[in-house]
Amino acid sequence: MQYKRLGRTGLKVSELCLGTMVFGSQVDGAEATSILKAALAAGVNFFDTADQYVQGRSEEIVGQALRGERQSVVLATKVANRMGPGPNDVGLSRKHIMQAIEHSLRRLGTDYVDLYYAHLPDYDTPIQETLRAMDDLVRQGKVRYTACSNFRAWQLCKALWVSDLYHLARFDCIQSPYNLLTRDIEYELLPLCDSEGVGVTVYNPLAGGLLTAKHDPNKPPPRDGRFALDSIGQMYYERYWSAGNFEAVARLQEIASARGQSLARFSLAWILRSNTITSTIFGATSLKQLEENLGAAELTLSEEELAACDDVWRHLRPLRFFYGR
Repeated sequence: MQYKRLGRTGLKVSELCLGTMVFGSQVDGAEATSILKAALAAGVNFFDTADQYVQGRSEEIVGQALRGERQSVVLATKVANRMGPGPNDVGLSRKHIMQAIEHSLRRLGTDYVDLYYAHLPDYDTPIQETLRAMDDLVRQGKVRYTACSNFRAWQLCKALWVSDLYHLARFDCIQSPYNLLTRDIEYELLPLCDSEGVGVTVYNPLAGGLLTAKHDPNKPPPRDGRFALDSIGQMYYERYWSAGNFEAVARLQEIASARGQSLARFSLAWILRSNTITSTIFGATSLKQLEENLGAAELTLSEEELAACDDVWRHLRPLRFFYGR
């Protein structure tokens, strides 16, 4: 396992981060604990959750499983999504952030989180209010570093400017979707992060499971997969289930098979080759799946394989003309 600095900070995180979104739903507490312990034993020191995941149950499972290991791990959680029926039970207002961190700390069984993400932009709250609340949490010792997720490049740039202007703790990391079928962050977001020393963690590295090459476009998604989950299945279906993506998967499967690798492991290794990306968030619903995914850390792709992946992307999303030079 390799470890990288998170942006310009001194914090070191494993290049593979265990995501826990389905802990408490697809994966019960006992199995989740086994997966977490095995990931730790393999050198993973970075764990990602959110208050929204299974309405806090994921945080509870992660907190219980990491009891006794807290000082040796980097623990990330998030705020912004709706956690109650009230008008202030959602978003990035000072009120919601201050309430949400207390609930997350209680569920996680800790007095601080290492990385606290603004889970998504809040268009009703000024970014200065959000950053001041986050800065207060850092000063109080409840948060070590702040970050954002699902922000556009201009939103991150504005947040960095506001932090610099008012001497506030800045977003030291951004979390975005990135995989062989979804590479748009390469155009502006990744160059911005590289320029400004912002760490990058990426999610959906297997495109919700499409990059396992186990799905049949002519059949409904299997009930045990992410595309069929009651809470988020439709969102994933609309995000990835398309004829163009299945054509791309078929070509990528050929490239991975020629190397003698599963497409899942190949897809993770493709992300790990990037110097700008700090850590890749991967999920696991079993110890076997965990082992399969961890193997990506030992796989290095050739220049020919990378070029073949680029060719698939150009066919999937041809860039006719780009406004910036």
